[in-house]
Amino acid sequence: MKIHHKIISLLIGIQIIFMLLFSVFIYYSISNYSFTDFYKRLEIRAAISAKIQLDNNQDRESIERMKREYLEVLPNQQQFIFPTDSVIYFANSNTIPNQIIDDIIQTGKGEINVGNKLFAGILYTTSLNKKYIVIVSAENYFYTHHIAYLRNLLLSTLGFGTILIALFSIIFTRTIVRPINNIINEVQNISSENLHLRLKTTNKNDSISNLTKTFNDVLNRLETSFETQKNFISNASHELNTPLTTIIGEAELALSRKRTEESYEKSLALILSEAEKLDSKTKALLQLAQTGFNGKSQKFEKIRIDELLLDVHEVVSKTFPSSSILLDLSLLPEDPLKLKISGNNKLLYVAIYNLLTNACKYSDNKPIKIALAVSNTTITIVIKDDGIGIPSDELPYIFDPYFRASNVRMYEGYGIGLPLSRNIIHMHQGKLTVSSELNIGTCVEIKVPIGIFLST
Repeated sequence: MKIHHKIISLLIGIQIIFMLLFSVFIYYSISNYSFTDFYKRLEIRAAISAKIQLDNNQDRESIERMKREYLEVLPNQQQFIFPTDSVIYFANSNTIPNQIIDDIIQTGKGEINVGNKLFAGILYTTSLNKKYIVIVSAENYFYTHHIAYLRNLLLSTLGFGTILIALFSIIFTRTIVRPINNIINEVQNISSENLHLRLKTTNKNDSISNLTKTFNDVLNRLETSFETQKNFISNASHELNTPLTTIIGEAELALSRKRTEESYEKSLALILSEAEKLDSKTKALLQLAQTGFNGKSQKFEKIRIDELLLDVHEVVSKTFPSSSILLDLSLLPEDPLKLKISGNNKLLYVAIYNLLTNACKYSDNKPIKIALAVSNTTITIVIKDDGIGIPSDELPYIFDPYFRASNVRMYEGYGIGLPLSRNIIHMHQGKLTVSSELNIGTCVEIKVPIGIFLST
């Protein structure tokens, strides 16, 4: 069953149940009231009849005249007046139920319903101290006529209300479900071939708008992922194909005819150089793929981040002897335990090494600054250079594998260092941020949480 059919059925069902309960309550309440009111009418008539017929007072005629003018004769109305010493006679007759006579003698009043006929009576004491039982009976015309009308009215209202709520439910459901159907139709038109399409959004702050915005966010991430994958495959195939083509071409050239020993040595040297490039690119590619996991399979241990930074600084200084690398440790905490993090030493070494070598490579021997700072929860490493920088329109793509900025073509590299470092930092629940201005410099900020071993 479709969702709008379910909503319609649910609304109609709830409305019918509510109207049924409400109708039963009204019917039951008014029905009970009709009996109570009619008994009261009969009791009043019994009291008036007793005063007229049993008391010899001066107001007898006026009371009788008021009775004729203001009290209508009820359907099949009868009255019975007899002294209490004649109770046995009336009790043995079929005219009056015995129950009402017993109730009047015991409590002074009584009432009973026999079929459609109601009886109400009182025990009346005259001025001569004689006691009489006065009973008036009649058919309850209100119940037989008005209640029947009320019943038909309630049933008609129930039927009309059901039709009305059905129409309202259909209109309401279509209004509610239409945006969902529109979303379904739009989503069906989106595939891997046109991930640039987005769902139409509104400025309303409701569930449908939030659903649309959330789905558009998912599409943004999917498109980015697809584009990254596409670029990765394209760049990886190009990067791996170039040395392979050179190796195969050089080998075929060397084997095409006999050559001198010197010529073979040159060919082998070229093949070896391209093979080493291929080996480096393959290892970097595998390392990048491995750091794409969540790190559960990696072995984590306690690491002193300042010691790791000093090791990287020493190695990079030897690799780039012409670069001036200034290490600032003035913000170290007094408590050395705050310098410990939980991580993989080799991977963190690779991440910081890549970032620092990039700073050296693209700074053209200008000074490079490294600073280490610690807060209560986070360790921050900042690497800043005054090098060539990155074009602003290319900054969003620097973490794409094999992507290289347009101004670094003359520098050696594969475009794997930054995405590899970012993956490693993410594995350690950290964050890598890069800001840069063209021909001014680049600032790299690493934030990683302090380890869970502060008490050890």
